[in-house]
Amino acid sequence: MLMDRARGGADDKNKRFVLVVGGGQSGLAAGYYLKQAGIPYLILEKNARVGDTWRNRYTSLTLFTPRSLSMLPGLTPAGNRDSYPTREEFADYLERYASVHGLSVRTSAMLKRLTLNDVGQFEADLGTGERLHSVSVIVSTGGFQTVSVPQSCSIDPNIQQLTATTYRDPSQIVPGRTLVVGDGASGRDIAAELSANHKVLLATGKPRKLIPEFFLGKNVWWWFSTLGVLSAPAESWLGKRMRTADPFPDRDRSLPSLQARGVEIMPRLVSITGRKAGFEGGQAIDIDSVIWAVGYRDDITWLQVPRTTSARGEFLHDQGISPIPGIYYVGRPWQRNRASALISGAGPDAKEIVQAIARRHKELG
Repeated sequence: MLMDRARGGADDKNKRFVLVVGGGQSGLAAGYYLKQAGIPYLILEKNARVGDTWRNRYTSLTLFTPRSLSMLPGLTPAGNRDSYPTREEFADYLERYASVHGLSVRTSAMLKRLTLNDVGQFEADLGTGERLHSVSVIVSTGGFQTVSVPQSCSIDPNIQQLTATTYRDPSQIVPGRTLVVGDGASGRDIAAELSANHKVLLATGKPRKLIPEFFLGKNVWWWFSTLGVLSAPAESWLGKRMRTADPFPDRDRSLPSLQARGVEIMPRLVSITGRKAGFEGGQAIDIDSVIWAVGYRDDITWLQVPRTTSARGEFLHDQGISPIPGIYYVGRPWQRNRASALISGAGPDAKEIVQAIARRHKELG
């Protein structure tokens, strides 16, 4: 339905057309404000359905923030505001959001290459062979694009290897000892879930700051929002403190809690040779499977416009505005503040970027 209506959105003759790359929460928020501003646009979503990025995560996943901070502008989710939506619930919410607001979304639309032509138009080549033209592009691909997997040529090929994106549930995992590498939110979730019927090692990394989930009867995220912690500018004193500590609520995922479940807490992983995992301090333990949950990196292969990415493979921008006129971002971690990488920040950041696009269009005449 959305796809059929959206096919007419890309018009080479329309000099104010905006292409939005990514149909997750950030892309949909951008579409919402573009539509309000009367700016023609098209959202490209690589998956078959809006919300599939969430549907494809591990089955037991719940969102990082409660429903009160897991909504986009113009649509309140159902359910207890202080509890956490499941991945399926939020995926369906995104699909409903696109439908309720009549957003122009084209699904199963894989962007292969984006270039800038001689007349100042962006040319987007899709996997279908189709080429779209636009005067502006909003990159809303999110911060969870390509999972990072350390290269280890000496690992036994019979060791089962999964990532935080390919892991679904414990039934996938072979018998024996499982090593989960990375103790962020996903790594801790997976280790806790597997501990019910597997021997689990959790390789830790940098120190993690966990804070109580509730304080004086309110969810800690409510306090963060009310006290302005989430909206503190990235370069402010408070923003810098938050970036350094990167705290997240302790939802029964502290290291002592995981240990009580039977998870063996290990120091940083330094190598895997054959079937033996080596850790800082010299300890080595045989493993049968490994799940990599060490983070993500940006996929920049499709963005072939000069001066848009750094030598480290990162998107270049200042609060969502690229050094290349016409390229913008929504949903980048710490784009403006801590909320930028959260669902609650998608709307405010998208509104700012659409206003910047409207100003540019006015200047272009």
